[in-house]
Amino acid sequence: MACAAPSMISVNPRTSPMASHLHPFPQSIAIPKSFNGLRPSTARPRSPRLASTQRPLNRSFVVKACSLPLVGNPAPDFEAEAVFDQEFINVKLSEYIGKKYVILFFYPLDFTFVCPTEITAFSDRYSDFEKLNTEILGVSVDSVFSHLAWVQTDRKSGGLGDLKYPLVSDVTKSISQSYGVLIPDQGIALRGLFIIDKEGVIQHSTINNLAIGRSVDETMRTLQVKKDTG
Repeated sequence: MACAAPSMISVNPRTSPMASHLHPFPQSIAIPKSFNGLRPSTARPRSPRLASTQRPLNRSFVVKACSLPLVGNPAPDFEAEAVFDQEFINVKLSEYIGKKYVILFFYPLDFTFVCPTEITAFSDRYSDFEKLNTEILGVSVDSVFSHLAWVQTDRKSGGLGDLKYPLVSDVTKSISQSYGVLIPDQGIALRGLFIIDKEGVIQHSTINNLAIGRSVDETMRTLQVKKDTG
């Protein structure tokens, strides 16, 4: 989706302390030493004559997830400060259980390369989600003071303006980590989105890289399908 870059700041990749956040997601992963596939082989070496008469083996390994998938399981609960209606409030996810569906979405940072279009789009469509008895919660690793400043900045100046849903502060990064969207070496979250039903179970999730936004229309469609099918 098209969006204008915030005009309030200018980031120099060579000198700015925020430049580390502009690097793409790392392309390599660290495999624990306990993984069997990385241990030296204890098998006896074959004789040179036998080895020369056989074709090389195609070796492969499978890394299994060490935790349960989030979809179909209870959403990790959290309690954190948030900004709503230009006030500091406390948000606890479990308080919505038995009451509302929740759209929980993560974005990287305030005031930087994050395009605010999708964040404001969720606010502009809030009444549609409200008709489906659904609350929206936005989360980033910024402080509540940063959230407040961004909300108090006009959209034309690269801010958000007033939002109709809370922006949660995940300064400890514990929420991002529990939902599997944290980039550890950069300390920011990927663009994850989770649909949580009234029983507190995650029914849908999508995780995009930093530069790829999410469609509010597609989120609404997915939510409607879930509610229609029970």
